[in-house]
Amino acid sequence: MKRFFVVLLVLGGVSAGLAAAFFFGVGYYLSPQDPLAKSDAIVAISGGETDARTAEAIKLYKDGLSPVIIFSGAAADPNGPSNAQTMARTAIAAGVPPTAVFLDELATNTRGNAAGVAKIVANESIHSIILVTSPYHQRRASLTFQHALGQNFPIINHSSFDAQWRRSHWWATAESRAITFEELQKVVYEIASGQPK
Repeated sequence: MKRFFVVLLVLGGVSAGLAAAFFFGVGYYLSPQDPLAKSDAIVAISGGETDARTAEAIKLYKDGLSPVIIFSGAAADPNGPSNAQTMARTAIAAGVPPTAVFLDELATNTRGNAAGVAKIVANESIHSIILVTSPYHQRRASLTFQHALGQNFPIINHSSFDAQWRRSHWWATAESRAITFEELQKVVYEIASGQPK
């Protein structure tokens, strides 16, 4: 009987440890970050805090990590400029040469971002990218871009700042919890189905 209770205690401890690892590890799983290295292009996709994503892409360019930036995103307002165009204008105003900027103005979701960027990558003979998006979106974006560009295509994951979400405290607010659970569902769907979402 004593041995039975010892086994129960051990199993309970292991279960609690696994639950804690999952709880605290979710944010880090959704937000993979790779060591920065020079790449052929920086890719920044619109959505979430687009201004922060744009600013991070500009910073990486000015740090000499790539000779070009690709901005991807359709217009939020059909009567206005595309998100990609707005991002490009910000970059050019910050000193990025227009010749160093490429645009995908048709993408309305992550799958579209990846497909549009893949065309530019092929046309411009780009062989590696730094992928910039919001931290909670990084895992899914990386999976989707890997699917579009090929499993052996080098992608460096590097997130921009996000005011609402921290991978070490993803549970801190109702909004960040909702974002986390939504992203987890989409990541699971993509892994299970092999189809970008």
